[in-house]
Amino acid sequence: MHLTKPASSRSRSRSRIAYKFERPSNINSNNSNTGKMAAEARTISQPGHIRDQRKVMPHILLLAIAVVSLQFESVSAQSMMTKNEPMFISRSETFKFITGETIVLPCEVANTDTYVVAWKRGIAILTAGSVKVTPDPRVRLVNGFNLQIRDALPTDAGDYICQIATMDPREITHTVEILVPPRIHHISTGGHLQVKKGSSVRIECSATGNPMPNVTWSRKNNILPNGEEKLHSHVLSIENVDRHKGGVYICTANNRVGQPASSQVVLHVLFSPEISVERPVVFSGEGREATLVCIVHGETQPEVIWFKDTMQLDTTERHIMETRGSRHTLIIRKVHPQDFGNYSCVAENQLGKARKTLQLSGKPNVAVFNSPPISQYKDRYNISWAVDSHTPIEEYKLSFRKLPQGHEVVGNAIDSPSSSSSLSSLSSSSSSSSSQMYGSGSGLHAHRIGSNMGGLSGSGSYSGYGNVIHWGHNDWRDVVLPAVPVSHHYVQGMSYMVRGLDPDQHYEATVQSRNRYGWSDLTNSFVFSTSSNDGPVDLSTFLNHGLSDNEMRDLSVTFYGSSAINRQKLGLLALSSATLALSLLVA
Repeated sequence: MHLTKPASSRSRSRSRIAYKFERPSNINSNNSNTGKMAAEARTISQPGHIRDQRKVMPHILLLAIAVVSLQFESVSAQSMMTKNEPMFISRSETFKFITGETIVLPCEVANTDTYVVAWKRGIAILTAGSVKVTPDPRVRLVNGFNLQIRDALPTDAGDYICQIATMDPREITHTVEILVPPRIHHISTGGHLQVKKGSSVRIECSATGNPMPNVTWSRKNNILPNGEEKLHSHVLSIENVDRHKGGVYICTANNRVGQPASSQVVLHVLFSPEISVERPVVFSGEGREATLVCIVHGETQPEVIWFKDTMQLDTTERHIMETRGSRHTLIIRKVHPQDFGNYSCVAENQLGKARKTLQLSGKPNVAVFNSPPISQYKDRYNISWAVDSHTPIEEYKLSFRKLPQGHEVVGNAIDSPSSSSSLSSLSSSSSSSSSQMYGSGSGLHAHRIGSNMGGLSGSGSYSGYGNVIHWGHNDWRDVVLPAVPVSHHYVQGMSYMVRGLDPDQHYEATVQSRNRYGWSDLTNSFVFSTSSNDGPVDLSTFLNHGLSDNEMRDLSVTFYGSSAINRQKLGLLALSSATLALSLLVA
């Protein structure tokens, strides 16, 4: 028996485990390997076979070594198969960081004791094992193989690879996005812009950031010229510029990263002076102080000069001129009668000149009605008013009429196209009619019938004492009332009982006041109404039953000042019976 070695090269590479027995020809092929070995042992143990035994022993030893080696390699291979391989615990992710923040990219691994873990960015190696390769001082490893980058920059955006250096490299990839707060890097005007009135303006505002910021325009302490609070555009356009469109405009960029960025543009509009007056008519009195104010705007700042009629005024003890911003003031102390009249302020700059006129008046202010709009009576109404005057009021003129059909009452005013024209005609005729009444200087208290009753004919009719006067629907009735007694208070006034009215009707009234310097302007139309309920006996009832002179004494006119009320009943006993009846109907 001997061992043979296969001839193939593959078998030679595994010679330690490929040896086999080649049995002798005199051994039966059906015997088991155990029988074979026993037979050989018996053969070897026989005395005549000692020489053969010496030849066989090396082969048996070689066979034993091959079996042991085979078992060892099998155990070693099994151990290698069961040993854990290197692996990643972290997974590939996308991270977002704001510039200036610290970037930390995780790379947690297991079973890498005999392997090198490296960080790469593109072809550049950042770290290998625990050794930092990149020269960037912001980069280092923390908590194992986590990569840290301090003070993030926009250029740090990109892909970062953590790799385990096996025969077939294993790796994960992190994507870094750097968020950049907004920044305004360009404004076309450079922050200041001067244009002439009437010009067009276009301002551009450019901003950068990641993500790209939204750009809006607003105006400091004001709305934009288009009426909006904000404009979502990087371009601001303003057409037909005037002084009202000047100011500070703000460009704001916002991408919700960090704080919004903003930049201001100051728009200066160059224009000739523009003047407005605080009060076109200033009321005052002798010995008092008067203040006239002009509001002057202009770029560049205009020079302002004051005039009385055509004479330029200089600063004196009584004439003081002050300037505070755009407010130019002329103060007249201890007003003299000759101070009343027309004044003007003249403003001039390099682009032009402007003038505005004011009036210093000693006349009364416009009166204000203060009686309730609805009467408690159906046939009469107690109307009252107050007026401001630095000089005592000498007389009043009250005008009233029934409200024509088609006029709508809104509050205490009249909504009608013809109402203003009718008041204008009333105002134009008031001066002449009153002058006719008082031209003789009569001190009598008179009730005057308006021109519509001229000659007691036309739309009205009169048939004697005890008969009712019928008025046309549009007829104004005028009552001129002397201010008796004279009041020296600043606030003066009067109340008057208007009689002979129709029940449940609307009436309108106006009043003027006169002092030594002239008549005031007409008041706005005041609307009052009579009641529909039964009230005291009406005027016709008294006329039908006949009234004695003594019964007429209760008709009264009330005068009052600002601090005391003085009542005086005006006796009508001096009037004739016909005049008395006519006065009652008119009133």
